[in-house]
Amino acid sequence: MPDSSSSRVSRNWFCAVSLAALASLAACATPPAANDQEAVAEFRETNDPLEPTNRTFYAINNGLDVVILRPLATAYRAALPQPVRNSVHNVLNNFGNPVTLFNDMFEAKPRRAGDTLMRLLVNTTVGVGGIFDVATDWGWPAHDNDAGMTMALWGLPDGPYLFLPVLGPSSPREATGFGVDYALNPTTWIGRGPTVNALGYAKTGLGALDARSAVLDDLDKVTSQALDPYATIRSLYRQHRQSQIDDARADNRATVPAWFPATGTPSKPGAAVK
Repeated sequence: MPDSSSSRVSRNWFCAVSLAALASLAACATPPAANDQEAVAEFRETNDPLEPTNRTFYAINNGLDVVILRPLATAYRAALPQPVRNSVHNVLNNFGNPVTLFNDMFEAKPRRAGDTLMRLLVNTTVGVGGIFDVATDWGWPAHDNDAGMTMALWGLPDGPYLFLPVLGPSSPREATGFGVDYALNPTTWIGRGPTVNALGYAKTGLGALDARSAVLDDLDKVTSQALDPYATIRSLYRQHRQSQIDDARADNRATVPAWFPATGTPSKPGAAVK
């Protein structure tokens, strides 16, 4: 999608994130004394050895959010009724289906891959470019997937907690996965010219507004009520991420016909295999 100049911007952006992560090594949290077993256990559980730098990035991101992103998300919610915002969300999800499909296949999850492929085909055609989520009503529900989840299912550990500029809560595994998904996305490397670039920037901007408006109330509650919003967001992020990975790992649906049981013994029609 990008031309040579925007490709350089993308490379510079990834370099900036990488350099920020490397620079954070210079400001590590001091481990507690070995004889303080409770503190040592808590230090290991949080797995946030770069906490001083992470908190700095959190403060910067939070400042930008207060000044720029939150007001825009609030205006976006006020200007567009819920059905219109739902349609925007559906279109953005449809754009992301190729990446989801690649990761479904890399995880050797054929039924999930089949769901995603049918969602892409049905919503792009019958759903008018993804404006309407027809596929869910027809039996192909959406699911989360990305390269970070794929690497988790392959057994790659997430590593220490990171709070990266722009990206927010992450880890070495998830940050790497973000780069992989960027490379896998067809809109990254298909098409050239101002129109395609403009569509790409519009998709990125709408994606940010859609994601931020979806958590507007919840994030306001965390920042206003939590004693330590940074720690609360860290905990909520890890819980949500682990839930996504667990759901993917547990989805081992067979690809055999619905009337054929998993044991291999013929069954009467209508007995579905989950």
